[in-house]
Amino acid sequence: MERLLKFTAEHDMFRNAFGRFLDNEIVPYYEKWEEDMIVPREIYKKFGDYGYLCMDVEEEYGGVGADYLYSVIEVEEIGKRGLQSVYIRNHNNISVPYITEYGTDEQKRRWLPGCLSGETITAVAMTEPGAGSDLAAIRTTAVREGDYYIVNGSKTFISNGINSDLIMLAVKTDPKAEPAYRGITLLMVERGMEGFERGKQIKKIGMHAQDTAELFFDNCKVPVANRLGEEGKGFKMLMKKLTQERLSSSLDALAKAKYALELTKQYVNERYVFGKPVGKFQNTQHVLAKCATEIQLAETLLDQLVLEHMAGKLAEANTEVCMAKYWVCEMSFRVCDQCLQLFGGYGYCTEYPIARQFVDSRVNKLFAGSSEIMLNVIAKNMGL
Repeated sequence: MERLLKFTAEHDMFRNAFGRFLDNEIVPYYEKWEEDMIVPREIYKKFGDYGYLCMDVEEEYGGVGADYLYSVIEVEEIGKRGLQSVYIRNHNNISVPYITEYGTDEQKRRWLPGCLSGETITAVAMTEPGAGSDLAAIRTTAVREGDYYIVNGSKTFISNGINSDLIMLAVKTDPKAEPAYRGITLLMVERGMEGFERGKQIKKIGMHAQDTAELFFDNCKVPVANRLGEEGKGFKMLMKKLTQERLSSSLDALAKAKYALELTKQYVNERYVFGKPVGKFQNTQHVLAKCATEIQLAETLLDQLVLEHMAGKLAEANTEVCMAKYWVCEMSFRVCDQCLQLFGGYGYCTEYPIARQFVDSRVNKLFAGSSEIMLNVIAKNMGL
């Protein structure tokens, strides 16, 4: 069926060029990066050299002011090739938007050029060892002393935690605030700041090359000039941007499911059992037909949400985005699991891409709020 998203000839040209870039600059080296458990920093510079970073940034700050469809295309093309550990989605669609929306003119001119060139890699640090989905419960503190905040605490599961140069950090500037979320403030921490240290990279079951780490702050001095927005207003800013992050996570999950289905369609037509292709058995056909149906439903839902996002109609904690985040991410893992099953024992072997899709898709049910939290938000918005 015809997609709801209307890609122009310019979008199509970009998709082709971006795909060629991935095939030439990323695909040949991706396996090595997975083994090394890190994407080299210079890869961000390559993305920047081609103009593939933060394309929505306004021209006055060095960007091209491109629409959100370019971000959709990047997510789709990366997913089509199973390159999820090249996590520019975090940089483009999650971290930098905090600067573009909440930064002052001075902050934008200071930070955005490096974000666009790939010389400055960004991250978001919200999650703590004792506070994940419950952001109001964070315990990392920031006490103002003159022109600085003195930050103490730690963060965990931070994507781009090793490579990042600029980190949007959620802190408590008023630990006694009631309700607790009113005491949250957002600070931008830069590589090399006094009192800021990184832990070793966290080993994960999937997305091995995507660097994830703990961050530690011991009397870390952060200039007041690095604060985003007003003190104590950070929670509302986080909630607004989490809507876009959840939409982006859903698009990523859909791309993973599509790739798993394509891998499996090819395999079942080549693999023979009892004298005929696996794809000729009715069970195989029914399983893949169901997968294809769910993928089509997900694409239609997400296309509509993308259109609403581009029109500025998605509010914070948007019910439909939470529904999409819950259902699409659950569907993606289910599809990858069912596709792996059709590979038989080969699906359990890491040399087959379906195995990587299986483990890589699992995290989408945790990203940007777990499935359970999405259901909580949906129920609350229903008045329950």
